[in-house]
Amino acid sequence: MRNLIPVILLLSLSSCKKSEDNTAPEVDSIKIIDSINAARTKINDSIRASQGYKDLSGVHTLTHDMVEGQGSVTFTKIGQDEYKLKGSNAMGKNFVDIEGTARMTSPKNLKFEGAITQSILDYDHGKLDVRTGKRNFSTEDGGKTFRLYESVNNAGFADKIIIKF
Repeated sequence: MRNLIPVILLLSLSSCKKSEDNTAPEVDSIKIIDSINAARTKINDSIRASQGYKDLSGVHTLTHDMVEGQGSVTFTKIGQDEYKLKGSNAMGKNFVDIEGTARMTSPKNLKFEGAITQSILDYDHGKLDVRTGKRNFSTEDGGKTFRLYESVNNAGFADKIIIKF
């Protein structure tokens, strides 16, 4: 009987094991992952936005040194630092039209690809001059104006085509 009492005590202690209370809320790992991804996306977007150049979207002034007055050119954003351009400046029989795409490659350079069409009476008696392909516009005043860098037209005269922002 003496040996039986310690055995009963051991059995009673082991059978009275305290059950664990699970008071911690269930964690949804998908919600945690989604919130982390949302935070990363926000950080990446802010980095990407800071790496871009000045937004040129909108209507701006187009001038030509042989066309009186000012015309307009519309920049429509089609990608990061990439725009669709369309504009003209005309006075009497003199005119210049510009249409194509442009991409900012640095704060001072705007790479244009498209067509520049002009007719100036003083140049080859107003013969239609069409320049197609890639051209460069550059700035020296911090982006307020961009001037056509390759300015010699097909008649051999230098043009001053300027886009003012």
